[in-house]
Amino acid sequence: MANSILIIDDDIALLQVLGSAFEHEGWDVHRELAGEAGLATFNRVRSDVVLVDMHLPGMDGLEVLDALDSSNTAVIVLTGDDHLPTAVRAMTLGAETFLLKPVDLAHLLAAATRAAEKVRLRRVNQALIGQSQSDTLLDILGDAPAMRRLREQAITLAQSDRMALVIEGETGSGRAEVARLIHEHSPRRGEAFIEATATSTDAQALEATLFGVESEATASRPLRPGLIQVADQGTLLLREIGQTPLPVQARLAEALEHRAVRRLGGVREIPVDVRMIFTANSPIGELATAGLLDSGLFFRIKPGRLAVPPLRELSPEAQAVAMQRILRLAARGVPGAPMILGDSALERLVAHPWPGNFLEVRHVLERACLLARGRPAIGVEHLPGEFRDRSGPFDRRHTPLTMAEVERMHIERTLKHHGGNRTRAAEELGISRATLIAKIKRYAIPN
Repeated sequence: MANSILIIDDDIALLQVLGSAFEHEGWDVHRELAGEAGLATFNRVRSDVVLVDMHLPGMDGLEVLDALDSSNTAVIVLTGDDHLPTAVRAMTLGAETFLLKPVDLAHLLAAATRAAEKVRLRRVNQALIGQSQSDTLLDILGDAPAMRRLREQAITLAQSDRMALVIEGETGSGRAEVARLIHEHSPRRGEAFIEATATSTDAQALEATLFGVESEATASRPLRPGLIQVADQGTLLLREIGQTPLPVQARLAEALEHRAVRRLGGVREIPVDVRMIFTANSPIGELATAGLLDSGLFFRIKPGRLAVPPLRELSPEAQAVAMQRILRLAARGVPGAPMILGDSALERLVAHPWPGNFLEVRHVLERACLLARGRPAIGVEHLPGEFRDRSGPFDRRHTPLTMAEVERMHIERTLKHHGGNRTRAAEELGISRATLIAKIKRYAIPN
């Protein structure tokens, strides 16, 4: 879905230039020359962003901003002067940002894009509140295209219940949930689903765990079946096959080929009918090239590959859906915990890179539930320090600030975002590099 913007300005030429710039970037653009007409159009189209000039005939920009305060849109204010009280008033009324004319188009487009993303997150968040939710990860992700394709592939492969599968993906990305989905949609759904970690530095001990032990059998210590035999007729999930000793991998390949196992110390093969699913935290082709995957096993599991995308590759809206619904699951185990994410908290969460994927999300939200007991929603203050430290001056909550303080904080945040690169920071801020350096000196911003 394209971003949408409503531009309200009584300068017809500027209205045309700005509108054309946004249309060129694929935005849906609506234009109005006055505040009253702009509000009427907004009530009809509900645009993601409203760009309004401060000085308009009749209703001025501040009045438009005030009227839009509860409309769940982002307002960017344009003005031809830098009158500090007016700027501060605009920010306290909820303006997303305040830009001086003549505005740099690249800077304006970047600011509007960020604002539209925040608005969509807020709208998704509000739509989720009060909905009943499912408990499985793939349902939690809703209609994210990547997860919808993965779900369809998993259900299709589930029907070929004798085919060994491998689910590739990063740690915490939900590979075990995909394996459970396959089991639940297969003819084996009524049988056992057993999970085991296939990593060990002791190959013999791992073989005993998987294949069983026969040589030690005595009257007091009977034969010990392995997990493959225990999972007979069901599904066995073996995690991180790339870290499994190669001799064990070779034995797994033989078990898949002959559909039988031989216990340690035993001589006879025991028939088994088990669906084996493996996980790998790297593509199996790379593991095979690196010598970490037995060639016989590689060719037996290659036809049944599934790839789970990391959380950071999902759209912000899909991430928001996942986080709000994971919160609901986490809150069930904490009496008095809120089941709603505040808008600001959600924005911080979506901006995080999440190297631990959904596993990391769950732990962060479980902690937040404990800290927020008795509150109506999870706020930024309930998140770990790395989320709280990214606070900026443009929250909806009112904080008395002078325009100089707003400017200093925004420059600091922009420099930090660009790793201290002054050229890129100046481009985003819409000022020259020399002007940026002068402001850094004026505000004593550390390098």
